[in-house]
Amino acid sequence: MNRVYLDYNATAPLRPEARDAMIAAMDVCGNPSSVHAEGRAAKALVERARAQIAAAFGADGADIVFTSGSTEGAALTLAGRGIHGAAVEHDAVRSWTVEDLSVSQSGRVQILEPENSTLQLANSETGIIQPLPKGLAVTDATQAFGKLPVAFNWMDVQMALISAHKLGGPKGIGAVVMKRGTDLPAQIKGGGQEMGRRSGTENVVGITGFGAAAEAAAKDLANGVWEQVAEFRNILEKALEAGSKSTIFVGKDQDRLPNTLCFATPGWKGETQVMQMDLSGFAISAGSACSSGKVRASAVLTAMGYDEVTAASAIRVSLGPRTSEEDVLRFAETWLEKEKKHRARAA
Repeated sequence: MNRVYLDYNATAPLRPEARDAMIAAMDVCGNPSSVHAEGRAAKALVERARAQIAAAFGADGADIVFTSGSTEGAALTLAGRGIHGAAVEHDAVRSWTVEDLSVSQSGRVQILEPENSTLQLANSETGIIQPLPKGLAVTDATQAFGKLPVAFNWMDVQMALISAHKLGGPKGIGAVVMKRGTDLPAQIKGGGQEMGRRSGTENVVGITGFGAAAEAAAKDLANGVWEQVAEFRNILEKALEAGSKSTIFVGKDQDRLPNTLCFATPGWKGETQVMQMDLSGFAISAGSACSSGKVRASAVLTAMGYDEVTAASAIRVSLGPRTSEEDVLRFAETWLEKEKKHRARAA
């Protein structure tokens, strides 16, 4: 069976550029904090990656603090600050916010105090893109970075969260990007690495892979790769819509990530669909990867006003640069066959 991977929003396949950079970095034995030649060589790799990420994210002149990923970044930027958030945020962000921001049926969040609020740039489940207000405290740009032509310096936000594995880098490495001079007390204290904001010996191999992946992702954007991905996503959406009249397509009329399709067939549980499609050779998800496997309705769809049955019936298909038109047409054919059988059983 030739499997088709359609879960890029959970994690993207490792880019060859990142793999090659990481293998080379494994031969550099020095600690980046050491002053000898070996230490300076390791430090050079870290700083080169920092520059690559800054260039790809349009963050020249900003501070980039490496973390283990966006989950740690959320704790670092949000813990203990009483920041306002919404139920459509990722659980890593929701864990640290005062959840009192309203969400419209279109998935848009209303911000009243930007300087005391957090707002995702793009939703991981629906792909819906949010317009960021000026002066926003924190934005989770994890899903948008590498898929959208965004620049931190244009956003007018204090801090942004990004993660390597969403754009083809290694898992377990991310960063907080912040305006220079931003006050950010350390959560992990020790040797004072990362400008005193995140102590601990740097993950040189992971950081190097992150930098290489960010550089490659920027080239994909410039070369129109994601426009092709969006075309395949639209082909898939039209095929499913034509074959299933009972299916709801979330965010269809909203600005979305070019690769993301979220849809629900009320009464057909999302986790059931995920298992059935997995057995047929397709990797998809029933929500964000961090909450998959937990049998519950999507908090994102519930916040948008969908009922519990519909919210529990949603699945997410997320494409990437390696996805072909044949892949999406095969998926549509297979899914529609299973949807037809589901309707027959439910009748």
